[in-house]
Amino acid sequence: MNWIQLTDPLNNIALSAAVAAIPVIFIFWLLIKKVKGYIASLLTMLLAIILAVVVYGMPAKLAVLSTFHGALYGLLPICWIIIGAVFLFNITVKSGQFEIIKNFMASVTPDRRLQALLIAFSFGAFLEGAAGFGAPVAISAAMLVGLGFNPLYAAGICLIANTAPVAFGSVGTPIIMASRISDIPEMAISQMVGRTLPILSVIVPFYLVVLMSGFKKSKEVLPAILVSGVSFAFFQWFTANYMGPMLPDVMAGIASIICLMVLLKYWKPKSIWRFSEEPQQTIDTKLNYTSGQIFKAWSPFVVMTIFIIAWGLQPVKAALNSIGFIKWDIPGLADAISKADGSVLVIKAFEFNYLSAPGTAVLLAAIISLPLIGMTFKQGMQVYIETIKQLAFPIITIAAVVGFAFIANNSGMSITMAVALASTGVLFPLFSPVLGWLGVFLTGSDTSSNALFCKLQSTTAENLGIDPVVTVSANASGGVTGKMISPQSIAIGAAAVGLVGKESDLFRFTVKHSFIMLFVVSILTWMQAYVTTWIIPVYEKTASAATTEVYDNSRGFIYLLILAIVLILIGVFVLFTNRKKVP
Repeated sequence: MNWIQLTDPLNNIALSAAVAAIPVIFIFWLLIKKVKGYIASLLTMLLAIILAVVVYGMPAKLAVLSTFHGALYGLLPICWIIIGAVFLFNITVKSGQFEIIKNFMASVTPDRRLQALLIAFSFGAFLEGAAGFGAPVAISAAMLVGLGFNPLYAAGICLIANTAPVAFGSVGTPIIMASRISDIPEMAISQMVGRTLPILSVIVPFYLVVLMSGFKKSKEVLPAILVSGVSFAFFQWFTANYMGPMLPDVMAGIASIICLMVLLKYWKPKSIWRFSEEPQQTIDTKLNYTSGQIFKAWSPFVVMTIFIIAWGLQPVKAALNSIGFIKWDIPGLADAISKADGSVLVIKAFEFNYLSAPGTAVLLAAIISLPLIGMTFKQGMQVYIETIKQLAFPIITIAAVVGFAFIANNSGMSITMAVALASTGVLFPLFSPVLGWLGVFLTGSDTSSNALFCKLQSTTAENLGIDPVVTVSANASGGVTGKMISPQSIAIGAAAVGLVGKESDLFRFTVKHSFIMLFVVSILTWMQAYVTTWIIPVYEKTASAATTEVYDNSRGFIYLLILAIVLILIGVFVLFTNRKKVP
């Protein structure tokens, strides 16, 4: 079977695009109507299959296989990461260590506005750079709820705060993907994104605090807002422009945390602000623990960060894949679909890299952390089972949403919407970020969005006489604004704060802010294309032929040995500094 995609099944691109957009509009409508996330996702997936078969003429077998392929990808690696991240957080709660973290954060500042800056923005950005794939929202939102935040605000704020770092998430994976698809060097895309997103990075902290407390109360913590945002934006710009796409979030997140904590050591707001509906005093603001106890409490997150950075190293990935990697084509799907131009649509084989997957790194970090925080492996297993039950509906939601994304891509519906936007001509730079936004909404991933649309972005820009790095980068930058309303992200945020079944409330909380930030990125992109062209980096396009780097596996195993030594040292340090109980 070899089926040829249709990009304009109704012989009118505007009408075809309107039909292709029906599932997107449908899931928007369902979420606004407060339909539970997993039901909305399953219904949307079913609708997409029907449209693919009836309107696009896709064989039912290929439609079902495409959906199954997407659902499988949603489970592994996406849900695998989320389960590990939430499990790691849950063990810190069950062990009582999160009480120490809460006391420490409250001792830094009991002010909810400053806690949001510290955890949702700075710490969340650091986690995005290290892990991505939902872990930052899951962990930071759950931490805020533990500190006493309103659950809806905690999840919503973390989703909005996650805007600034997404393009450089997971050690730069979205930028690396954009480079591979568009043949534009990674460094050029990193530089272009690094000259766009820092503007949002300055705005977002102020935006968050205004959203929480109003404009008047925000002015009371303006020094903290400026220090948090400006320090993050500077290091994001510097790292993206001079070091590449892998470390901007990690470096900027750490810098923002340090700068904000230094400021709070010497400056405090005149009044402490809390949510009106919470008790007047919920956490002891006097630090009751030693530095050793504080490090012990934070050790799961320290171990997780070290693991994820190690897992992000290509030699380590290669070494792990050499002993634990399964790859297979989906039977009946490989080479079964051709594009409209006659070329075969490349459908990647399903890769089960069960050792080198980021989710495995997070899970191993959680397991190794169990003895560090005083839990037995039996207790850890009980918490893991509870975590699976906690995430049952979000797992269904994510599998259905990614299944929908794959059927939309393989049937040609995504391309139809993209071609319609590209037909806007000189106005295309305004709509270029919309493609990225749409891709992230559909897939929940800036990496996947870049894989979908960056080639179209590059080709269309060249045909219009625009530097393609502007539109390719806009795909990544615009995509970050769609992250906060992606059904995947909504499901993760809702699960992390105990709002399962109320995903529509969270969606309605964030949707307006998604469009506002998308508008800002669209204006910036249009200016870069026609007005501030001096901001575009100088570069040469890479060769179209893909190159494969070969890594010495022994080097990867040496890195793993170093990782083991570091973990042993952390364990010894935790044991040594906590050998005496503090009365």
